[in-house]
Amino acid sequence: MALTDTKVRTVKSKEKSFKIADGKGLFLVVQPNGSKYWRFRYRFADKEKLLALGIYPDVTLADARRKRDEARKQLADTIDPGMAKQLKKRAQRITAENSFETIAREWHIKFSAKWTPQHGTKILIRLEKDIFPWLGNPPIAEINAPELLSVLRRIENRGALETAHRTLQYCGQIFRYAIATGRAERDISFDLRGAIPPVKKRHLASITNPKLIGTLLRTLKEYNGHLITKCALQLAPLVFVRPGELRQAEWREINFETAEWRIPAEKMKMRITHIVPLSTQALGILREIQPLTGHGKYVFPSLRTYTRPMSNNAVLAALRRMGYAKDEMTGHGFRSMASTLLNEQGWNRDAIERQLAHAERNNIRAAYNYAEYLPERRKMMQHWADYLDELIKN
Repeated sequence: MALTDTKVRTVKSKEKSFKIADGKGLFLVVQPNGSKYWRFRYRFADKEKLLALGIYPDVTLADARRKRDEARKQLADTIDPGMAKQLKKRAQRITAENSFETIAREWHIKFSAKWTPQHGTKILIRLEKDIFPWLGNPPIAEINAPELLSVLRRIENRGALETAHRTLQYCGQIFRYAIATGRAERDISFDLRGAIPPVKKRHLASITNPKLIGTLLRTLKEYNGHLITKCALQLAPLVFVRPGELRQAEWREINFETAEWRIPAEKMKMRITHIVPLSTQALGILREIQPLTGHGKYVFPSLRTYTRPMSNNAVLAALRRMGYAKDEMTGHGFRSMASTLLNEQGWNRDAIERQLAHAERNNIRAAYNYAEYLPERRKMMQHWADYLDELIKN
């Protein structure tokens, strides 16, 4: 007798599993724990086989009968339903393994060790927000240039042109990784060169007029905020590192005997150890703050907790409080200030670039030459500090 919905729902379990037939090879297996499984018995190539059709109540009686009938049609076409199911699962697995998102996450894990944690997180967030929702599921080899451009246009249309260009670069790296690992044949990002409008170069505000620099430095000395922020403000023009590198400075990186600050490669944008020769003026600022923060990890810790570095915007906010607008001066501005004037004063351009920790075209060479021009850089940094002292007086 064929099963009914009521019979399937109310049938009770026993000490041992048992079967209830529905017809045409379909039956229900009731387990001692009450679980109910749909099965289809059939013969193919003179062998009896079983096909799992799902678990009740996720698969209803009607669903099970429909699946049974589909399997019987396959048998009529001399197709083994069990083998067809295995092949479908395998195809789905291969598709999932070769999807853009799967390969992108694999690429991210593979190369994230070369990036700062913040940079790695930013890349993943961009992919999750702007790429995966539209291109995450298809096999990477099936994605074409117009499809990628359509997704990038979404970023461009919200006014984030620079993000669109960076995302295109990341996608290109992912496609090239897929090629290297045998899951794609070409990098379609090359087809989009020129398809997105170029980014207008944005120059970070900086003061390079010596007279105005003197005014700025005097303002920094008169800053009446917290000592941690004040010392960071005064050290910034003397070392001209990136704001993130300054705020994350650790006492273990400072060597008073050799007058050096050695920033580990993992903290640097270019992932190469950076040496900052410390002038007598810079050492004086560090000694001033050492009694306050020297017992902790960071030279410039957060005002809320000494276990974390000061916030991203601490220096910038202090400049704003002192009356310097965003189009006048930024935390990055101390770098262009030093670069402009040191070049005007005739110092070795290569020594200046090395002290700014700008990208070296040959990364291998850069990794072994982070101490390049160091004697000249020591003289330059002390000269720079002395020059700034003169500007303060005038």
